[in-house]
Amino acid sequence: MRKNHYYLALLLIVVGTNLYAQQLAQKDSLVVKEVKKTKFNYKQLILPVGLMSYGLIGIESDAVQSINTEIKEEVNEHIDKRITIDDFAQYAPALTVYALNNLGLQGKHNLRDRSMILATSYLLLSATVLPLKTITKVERPDGSSNNSFPSGHTATAFAGAEFLWQEYKDVSIWYGISGYLVAAGTGAFRIYNDRHWLTDVAMGAGIGILSTKVAYWTFPYINKLLQKKNKNNTGMISPFYNGTQFGVGMILNIK
Repeated sequence: MRKNHYYLALLLIVVGTNLYAQQLAQKDSLVVKEVKKTKFNYKQLILPVGLMSYGLIGIESDAVQSINTEIKEEVNEHIDKRITIDDFAQYAPALTVYALNNLGLQGKHNLRDRSMILATSYLLLSATVLPLKTITKVERPDGSSNNSFPSGHTATAFAGAEFLWQEYKDVSIWYGISGYLVAAGTGAFRIYNDRHWLTDVAMGAGIGILSTKVAYWTFPYINKLLQKKNKNNTGMISPFYNGTQFGVGMILNIK
């Protein structure tokens, strides 16, 4: 758990650095001038809903559970050493968005907007994953606890991958593809490390993708609620970490 705090702190440091750099470079960079809308398309639901359906079916399906068991037995038979790269990899796609902006490669949204979108995605993700873990009480493959379903690491990774895809697909699709490869690798390592079943990973991936898609679809409406009539108002959103807890803070400059 402590390692996760270190990696999360790294993510917050990168976001904070990005925020400071943009403020120095352009004072009005956080003023909302135009909100880029991501149109809803029901076809975009096929992948996340399909993954989530497989995960949910697996809770009661003997056939799907047998696949879970076969994978676990294969992993335990051929793997002696666990690799905990998934603790960091879950944050890598989201980190990449801020890193690319720091390098001068602009994505679809400015810092304020994309940070609001990412915060919304993580909020939706947490509001889905945590209750499901409590309700389903699925035992982990290694028997360490009964909160295996769904995989939070995988959900976080795929939320970040979709975030990276949305921000940079118009620049190059390879950024988004690389993010999804990292997310898929995160899910694979959760199985490799005997921490999750395949159904946990599938459900987590679906939740992560859908959370970010919903965050983009709803952002224009959320942003409109937060805006004031005075267009000279500025705002800043910045994450914080105090060693044990993390969150998002907002500063508004009302003129």
